[in-house]
Amino acid sequence: VMVWLRRCTHYLFIVVVAVNSTLLTINAGDYIFYTDWAWTSFTVFSISQTLMLAVGATYYLTFTGVPGTTTYYGLIITVYTWVAKGAWYALGYPYDFIVTPIWLPSAMLLDLAYWATKRNKHSLILFGGVLVGMSLPLFNMVNLITVADPLETAFKYPRPTLPPYMTPIEPQVGKFYNSPVALGAGAGAVLSVTFTALGCKLNTWTYRWMAA
Repeated sequence: VMVWLRRCTHYLFIVVVAVNSTLLTINAGDYIFYTDWAWTSFTVFSISQTLMLAVGATYYLTFTGVPGTTTYYGLIITVYTWVAKGAWYALGYPYDFIVTPIWLPSAMLLDLAYWATKRNKHSLILFGGVLVGMSLPLFNMVNLITVADPLETAFKYPRPTLPPYMTPIEPQVGKFYNSPVALGAGAGAVLSVTFTALGCKLNTWTYRWMAA
């Protein structure tokens, strides 16, 4: 019974994190829709996406203890987010307008930190956390670069769920000194250490809960 309960808890958590990663990205994290605040949104959502990747991947990795698990987890949430992208495309949005986070390179770096330090959990938290936090905004900037004419598209396909306070009024030029990658990576490098530690702690709590 305990093995069954443990596996169910484990897979439930993975699905919950993967689905929430998708929701953060598609429903809230589609910074292109917030065209006037694109750089600000990019920074904020880079951090939220870092949270989903670091916590879920670290939980999964420390659960199995097998290097390579994080890369596999990155593949899982990549599939989830691309399915969500397909759903938005089916609703009539341009294919190149709906962005998905680039999870895999950052997930591989997290794996590398665990493998290279011979499965040292503290190194995973410190080195892996910093690597994920610094790399995710960098890779995700590809999304903004590859979107075709975001300003025109944003007004051609307005979001029905866009709240009044997010309605574009005038361009916010120079937000964050036009360096969202630097700000996102800087904040991510600090915060991801905490996120990764949380993933490890969640694993411990899960085991204790199942053993109670």
